[in-house]
Amino acid sequence: MADPTDILEDLLKRYPVLGECRKDILKAYDILVTCYEKGNKVLVAGNGGSAADAEHIVGELMKGFMKQRELSDKVKSLIIKGNAELGSVLAEKLQGALPAIALTSQSSIFTAFVNDVDADLVFAQQVFGYGKPKDVFIGLTTSGNSPNIVFAAYMANVLGLKTIGLTGRAGGRLKELCDVTIRVPADSTPYVQELHLPVYHALYAMVKEEIFFDITG
Repeated sequence: MADPTDILEDLLKRYPVLGECRKDILKAYDILVTCYEKGNKVLVAGNGGSAADAEHIVGELMKGFMKQRELSDKVKSLIIKGNAELGSVLAEKLQGALPAIALTSQSSIFTAFVNDVDADLVFAQQVFGYGKPKDVFIGLTTSGNSPNIVFAAYMANVLGLKTIGLTGRAGGRLKELCDVTIRVPADSTPYVQELHLPVYHALYAMVKEEIFFDITG
């Protein structure tokens, strides 16, 4: 197992400008490790390019990243036990997953709530429906002020979720609502998004080095 700190130091070596984010990245890492150790899940949301980042983050968490996450022999045996034909295929090809949901991808609830109620509250509605105490909400907004992310973060706090923000330098309103806000040192939207990607790649590589997947819990 690689040392998660080594992953972080490699990130900062490749992107020295992110040095000022080191403490907040480590805090976000601790929040995520605790979430998964306790069997909880992560909810992620963003707009535009940040919506694509939300989907990207969930993709990295729900399957192997950097290395294939083969299931343990115990889990493989459990899968095969009921039906050797079907189970053997699943046991060979499934990978360990860290539960995560991209709120951006659910078109039916998204469009219905936007049309019928209030576009600014759609992520908050999903957090209200999915969120449980000790889950984690991750909101991406380059300004830190996107209303739908701000409302969702507030709702997450009400429900007892931990909250992580990824923003630009200023942090906006989100920095006042989140347990930790990783404010990358850039102001222009594309520059902020360019720095978010290596941050969350390193962050999730760190988390996966710490978590050992076992569906039998």
